[in-house]
Amino acid sequence: MAEISAAMVKELRESTGAGMMDCKNALKETEGNFEKAVQLLREKGLGKAAKKADRLAAEGLVSVKISEDYKSATVSEINSETDFVAKNEQFIALTQDTTAHIQNKSLQNVEELHSSVINGVKFEEYLKSQIATIGENLVVRRFATLKAGDRGVVNGYIHTNGRVGVIIAAACENDEVAQKARGFLKQLCMHIAAMKPLFLSYKELDMDFIENEYKALVAELQKENEERRRLKDPNKPEHKIPQFASRKQLNDEILKKVEEEIKAELKAQNKPEKIWNNIIPGKLNSFIADNSQLDSKLTLMGQFYVMDDKKTIEQVIAEKEKEYGGKIEIVEFIRFEVGEGLEKKSEDFAAEVAAQIG
Repeated sequence: MAEISAAMVKELRESTGAGMMDCKNALKETEGNFEKAVQLLREKGLGKAAKKADRLAAEGLVSVKISEDYKSATVSEINSETDFVAKNEQFIALTQDTTAHIQNKSLQNVEELHSSVINGVKFEEYLKSQIATIGENLVVRRFATLKAGDRGVVNGYIHTNGRVGVIIAAACENDEVAQKARGFLKQLCMHIAAMKPLFLSYKELDMDFIENEYKALVAELQKENEERRRLKDPNKPEHKIPQFASRKQLNDEILKKVEEEIKAELKAQNKPEKIWNNIIPGKLNSFIADNSQLDSKLTLMGQFYVMDDKKTIEQVIAEKEKEYGGKIEIVEFIRFEVGEGLEKKSEDFAAEVAAQIG
């Protein structure tokens, strides 16, 4: 049995919001495995997913560069030791110059970057001179580039604080549609920056992942229903517990069965058969929405658009296709946030950035 320290319990409590004893018991049951303890608490309706954003340890900036022809988009993250340096004009210029250099040289990884030549010197030496001038350790943590194919288009967005950047690529029916779609793609990047989707569509979700998340979703809704029953607030009715979590689970057989149930319900209500076709699509869409809540949380296409929360991104794209006169297919998006994925193990930021370099 792994030893469960007070620090482990505290971290789990801060990450999930669950009670102290619940966290301790979850860690005991999972033999100290943090991620499994999080999942266990969620399945019991006692905690939410671990809040990774509370455990970030890096400062720095994200930078985005879009080529003039909207055929290439690059995003990079460069870490500094302090937030103070992240506001330094020289550091800001360094991030922008580095991102442009990565794009111009079509660099694929950090090793290629360090051995490349910028302003007549190896990038590795160039970075060292910047570190000496700025006075802090700096590290190019990661970068990525998206390229548009024939009739394709890219765009990007950098949030005003410089800590979040997004790039996106789309394939379009023709060059005219691609040109018209530029502004819309930037708006989609703003949506992605705010709503943090992890996947493009439900098709990318793994079935085991969906089933685990469904258990957590049901437990969470049941817990909320207990509270609503206790409060007896007529303005907050109980949640309907969904049968599924994602459209990936909704095969043709299930949807056909639901349609037959809708028809039986309309018949029982003595609704004239001639108006059924006007009613069925709406009820079917409601069933799909209720049973694809995971998609609306985690997938871009399933999320409700921040600029029109009555429509999903998928529906908005369909409207834009009609407006622009041709197909638009989102191929890929990349979202960087400063420090995401770096766990906060101490307050010694300088040591952590130095460790990234070493």
